Amino acid sequence: MKHHDRKRKLGRKRDERSALLKSLALALIEKEKIITTEAKAKELRPFVEKLVSIAKSKTLASRRLVSSRLFNNEKLAKKLVSEIASRYEKRNGGYTRVLKLSNKRKGDASKMAVIEFV
Repeated sequence: MKHHDRKRKLGRKRDERSALLKSLALALIEKEKIITTEAKAKELRPFVEKLVSIAKSKTLASRRLVSSRLFNNEKLAKKLVSEIASRYEKRNGGYTRVLKLSNKRKGDASKMAVIEFV
């Protein structure tokens, strides 16, 4: 049976995969636009959108929760709550977009994509 087979494994174990998603989320929050593989971008999208939804409430608990999900990086958690989440006060989701790139990565021919905030 194929229970609990929803997420991509990205060729990593669970802890490595969560660390990868957190570091990609940090880069996306810091730069607001990153280029990565298509699979990583599609896996990162719901992770970041849930963080933005949490950050929109702007309570102390939400700040702490966002910070804990981002390796306790206070600077980027503050940026997410004050700058990024405030842009989407009236929006109910769909904070990021994934644009597929036409060129493939030279080393292994992986499909590449850009993930950015709308």
